Amino acid sequence: MITAVDVIRTKRDGGELSTAQIDWVIDNYTRGEVADEQMSALAMAIFLNGAGPREIADWTAAMIRSGITLDLSEVGKRCVDKHSTGGVGDKITLPLAPLVAVFDVAVPQLSGRGLGHTGGTLDKLESIPGFDVNLSEAGVVKQLKEVGAVVCAATGDLAPADKKLYALRDTTSTVESIPLIASSIMSKKIAEGADAIVLDVKVGSGAFMKRLDQARELAETMVRLGADHGVDTRALLTDMSVPLGRTAGNALEVRESVEVLAGGGPADVVELTVALAAEMLAAAGQPDADPAAALADGRAMDAWRKMITAQGGDVDAALPVAAETEEITAESDGVVTGMDAYAVGVAAWRLGAGRARQGQPVQAGAGVEILKTVGDPVKAGEPVFRLHTDTPERFEAAKESLVGGWHVGAESAERGPIVLDRLS
Repeated sequence: MITAVDVIRTKRDGGELSTAQIDWVIDNYTRGEVADEQMSALAMAIFLNGAGPREIADWTAAMIRSGITLDLSEVGKRCVDKHSTGGVGDKITLPLAPLVAVFDVAVPQLSGRGLGHTGGTLDKLESIPGFDVNLSEAGVVKQLKEVGAVVCAATGDLAPADKKLYALRDTTSTVESIPLIASSIMSKKIAEGADAIVLDVKVGSGAFMKRLDQARELAETMVRLGADHGVDTRALLTDMSVPLGRTAGNALEVRESVEVLAGGGPADVVELTVALAAEMLAAAGQPDADPAAALADGRAMDAWRKMITAQGGDVDAALPVAAETEEITAESDGVVTGMDAYAVGVAAWRLGAGRARQGQPVQAGAGVEILKTVGDPVKAGEPVFRLHTDTPERFEAAKESLVGGWHVGAESAERGPIVLDRLS
């Protein structure tokens, strides 16, 4: 007979959980038979003692079985999903999904909301008037057939064990565990029913993984989990030491994404969008496709307009603008030699772009506009950041978070590579 106490004790003492123990604890936790305090203890034991490849695979499989798996066979084309581990200014899903759809590949992006300093794709898209992130399974399939791309919220029926465990990890300081992160991400992604998955694993100050070796271990674990379940999975390790693009905040990032779709936008956002699109298209059997051309000639913009309209959004409506702005200026002439992604993310969060707890509202227009980034020359008195918020009492805390988070020097500087490594 298996009991929660026995399972906890096994992992607490550094032992290996059996397949039967894992199946039992996930099933009973989902049904409410294993208490939150017991699962908290088990999560902490895994956090401290780790888990082996077989345990992680069994844990992921059990979480997939806790709910439904989307059937995308009706879509009639190759379905490729992308997942980012989260960062600051990481708006890539917005231009990427319609870009890949140009090539008759279906992109089912079941996305999440922001928490803390990392933004959420759903919060960004909801700043578009009328945009609906809540689609049924039938609605997802219909849109993939007709439009080719959908970005919406995952239903509660997909890996419900993960939904419960994720909330618990967030309140018990067990988030930063590679076995728990990998199984959380991949249980949801595999349950979404895509044929292939491309992972954007962030590394740097603005990411969950601060070191390259941590990010590589996480990526390798997730690629292996995908392969275990017969899903072509590949990963890019990408830099998140500096914010992506020139904005961090919901409507601000949508505006920048539209610039990219119009053939402009910041070079780093364009570079990463094209790199991930190339990986997704290769996974769909189109290694010679040219996503950069589809951005430049307007086809991706056409697909974006179709996607937004299909989900009720007014693609021509003005985006929300914050009521108040304030600028932070340089104190000396020189070149911006450093900008900490985490500091910028915290500033955007404090301005109202993010939330401290699940369920809190966010301000659509709040965030940080980066007027000078790494490598840009600046003169004393020139603005480096423009802060946006509806509640000006937030400015002081946001400015505090940026103290020491950026530097101006005499020497020239340039941002390092965006893509650091590739795994498949």
